[in-house]
Amino acid sequence: MSQTNYYTSEGLKKLQEELKQLKTVERPKISKQIAEARDKGDLSENAEYDAAKEAQGLLELKISKLEDIISNARVLDESQLDTHRVSILTRVKIKNMMNKAEMEYTIVSENEADLKEKKISIDSPIGKGLLGKSVGEIAEVKTPSGIIKFEILDIKR
Repeated sequence: MSQTNYYTSEGLKKLQEELKQLKTVERPKISKQIAEARDKGDLSENAEYDAAKEAQGLLELKISKLEDIISNARVLDESQLDTHRVSILTRVKIKNMMNKAEMEYTIVSENEADLKEKKISIDSPIGKGLLGKSVGEIAEVKTPSGIIKFEILDIKR
């Protein structure tokens, strides 16, 4: 059974575009490679054919997984977010209590996480630690190097 994943409309659109690319460009390309390899003769000793068939299997698996994710995706209306507590799609400003460094992250689903864009997964240790906290609260996050405390400075959409 698949789990529901929550996305921004932008995140879901990216997944749909990737699926379209795989189906309309990559799938025909692999089919062509298989046909060309098949035309070269004996399939029992044809490494190109075996490689193309394996690539086709991996592509079909990826397509199937993406279709499953998209069919179970729910787009959250960001205008309806409660900014009193940290939740998925909220932007949270935090301060590391040890080194006083301030950071701002958007809490997103696993598939949308991208540290360069300051988007952290709701399933990450920091995401889990911040979830449900309010401004002024201290979140204790378990990391491999020990517990890190973060103060919640601001929550917004």
